[in-house]
Amino acid sequence: MEQLEYNLLFRWFVGLNMDEPVWVATVFSKNRKRLLEGDIAQRFFDEVLKQAREAQLLSDEHFSVDGTLIEAWASQKSFQRKGKGKEPPRNGDAGNPTVDFHGEKRSNETHESTTDPDARLARKSGGHEAKLAYCGNVLIENRNGLVVDTELLLCHGKAERAAGLLMAERIEGFARVTVAADKGYDVRDWVRELRQMNVTAHVAQNERRPGGSAIDGRTTRHAGYKISQRKRKRIEEVFGWLKTVGALRKTRHRGQPKVGWIFTFATAVYNLVRMRNLLQPTVQSV
Repeated sequence: MEQLEYNLLFRWFVGLNMDEPVWVATVFSKNRKRLLEGDIAQRFFDEVLKQAREAQLLSDEHFSVDGTLIEAWASQKSFQRKGKGKEPPRNGDAGNPTVDFHGEKRSNETHESTTDPDARLARKSGGHEAKLAYCGNVLIENRNGLVVDTELLLCHGKAERAAGLLMAERIEGFARVTVAADKGYDVRDWVRELRQMNVTAHVAQNERRPGGSAIDGRTTRHAGYKISQRKRKRIEEVFGWLKTVGALRKTRHRGQPKVGWIFTFATAVYNLVRMRNLLQPTVQSV
């Protein structure tokens, strides 16, 4: 709102002339509520995909799926025992109280954030610290690495695989397709459910799982499996862009609806940037 007072680029973007008065902040807040209720992020995302499809940039046969943690807009101090209410400050400072939770067993079943109750304590792997976060998931097509679907869920042990099934189920068409993924998706139930959807799971084999990998030679012997394993790594480019340029390393919103809205909107913007690079005419040297 401050930028609109003096930045001509901001005024041009929202359609204000140089001498027009800037609306008050409450108008912006009401418009944001309308955007959320109208599901504008998903509609914008769909329109961008429509342009990509018309430009023949999308594959309709080969896909990859993965998830990442989006850190919530809440501190560890806000993660307190359920039903206990907000703890009184121990150092007399209500704005920045001292909270000593060392030695205390904390979990999502017994604790929740007083700042963002939808946030869940999670960590990406065993070597990382646990943070209050959401689980952001994307499905990309393997031809150019464009995002074709998104799903933001509350964090739990099976969130990434649950999101993968939801997005795989929404793939259009009736022909058999492939979905590549990392070792975290090498679970027999997950692979079985994909096959029931007419989807071949090109999942990286995890031989350390009890009982061995769910992917056997019937899948790995095909050249397409190796290609999928190479292409699936493009999904890390999406997460890298979202967390740096897209400012989603730590969200500025609270609650699953708002965080999911901005996550979908940001992936649509990523697609636009990617499409711009793909559609630029190549300059040939003489």
